[in-house]
Amino acid sequence: MIRKLIGRVLRLKKHHGGGRVVIPLKRHGIHRNRLPSFALKTTDTLQAAGFEAFVVGGAVRDLLLGKDPKDFDVATSATPEEVHKLFRRSRIIGRRFRLVHVLYGDETVEVSTFRGSGESLTDAAGRIIRDNTWGSQEDDAKRRDFTVNALFYDPNREEIIDYHGGVADIEKKCMTMIGPPAVRYREDPVRMLRAVRLAAKLGLSIDATTRKPIRELANLLENVPSSRLFDEMLKLLFSGQSWACLMQLRDEGLHHGFFPLLDKMMKMPQGEAFLKTALQNTDKRISEDKPVSAGYVFAALLWLEVLDNWEARKKAGEKGMLALFAAIDEVEAVQEQKLAIPRRYGTAMKEIWTLQPRFEQRAGIKPFRLLESPRFRAGYDFLCLRASVGEVEQEMADWWTEFQNADNQRREAMLLRAPASEGGKKRRRRRGGARGDGDGAADEGQ
Repeated sequence: MIRKLIGRVLRLKKHHGGGRVVIPLKRHGIHRNRLPSFALKTTDTLQAAGFEAFVVGGAVRDLLLGKDPKDFDVATSATPEEVHKLFRRSRIIGRRFRLVHVLYGDETVEVSTFRGSGESLTDAAGRIIRDNTWGSQEDDAKRRDFTVNALFYDPNREEIIDYHGGVADIEKKCMTMIGPPAVRYREDPVRMLRAVRLAAKLGLSIDATTRKPIRELANLLENVPSSRLFDEMLKLLFSGQSWACLMQLRDEGLHHGFFPLLDKMMKMPQGEAFLKTALQNTDKRISEDKPVSAGYVFAALLWLEVLDNWEARKKAGEKGMLALFAAIDEVEAVQEQKLAIPRRYGTAMKEIWTLQPRFEQRAGIKPFRLLESPRFRAGYDFLCLRASVGEVEQEMADWWTEFQNADNQRREAMLLRAPASEGGKKRRRRRGGARGDGDGAADEGQ
């Protein structure tokens, strides 16, 4: 059935030249009941008020690919003010692109007005800095980035509207830019990152013409606000295909724009194995619908550079923890030149790093105190990651696995004898109150 549909679309549309094609339910197979109630309520309310309204973009693409969309965006002929008046729990956001967020409990539907083909406000490099001109559905389709993202689904008619051969590209598993790629990348350089992320995440190839300008225009990312780059980085890392995304990012030369240390880390002993294991563990947790921590992931991405710097400082005679703090500061300064990690994630990242030397201390009261740390679980998971690639002995990770799950009597029996250099009398540890499994920090672990 889908191949007949593709054949029909290809006959009507060649080379993505535009032209409205309506694809009925019997051809695409997406029933209205596959959409969540909050998405349907949004389109139904807008249509009942006399406006055009469609589920658009990634949700339609994912449904055609047989995937369950996580987000449902709506495109409409209503202006942001008109949308806002229809939904009591809504807010207008953005200045560059004005949108409306319609709220349903924990769910949010992003509603955008059809964008027009009129002039947008651009900077000297051609980057769009404001784009709030309204137009028709066809104008809006033309303004979208890739053909696979320019599909509109009408839940009431159960029809897909395709202007640029997006359905055909989905069948061919290909991503193609709408319009001249170099111009579109200059309008918004983040489109280069999005091309890489979506291609890796969805298992699509990037069309040769779409791919060609990416490497030569990669430096345009330097003009993108850090907040937008960081948001795109999080989408990449939590895409469920983070290792594939990172490697394709490197292949296209885009990582220099916000991850300058990647090449060096990949060349370190165990570097590739460490990063690959960390990211594949994150992908696995996402596939199992388990919580993941951005602080943990960034700790993994930058750890080998911190470790290399730390070891060099210790060899030069600097004291252990002081050397570690200095190494962290230096690596963080290099990373911040391209992309500053927000404080809430950076704090978690640094706490995970500074816990690592404490896992080596398995005598006296110190192991019990470490169990009580709010970041114990994240630090322990990070220790296990290090052990899995041979950076530390597996015996140490196994000891901590047993220790955290043991009762107090067993813990006392497991304690190693304190080295003589520690001197003084060992303090007797108070019993009870230890944190046994780190559940309170489970959302910070991997």
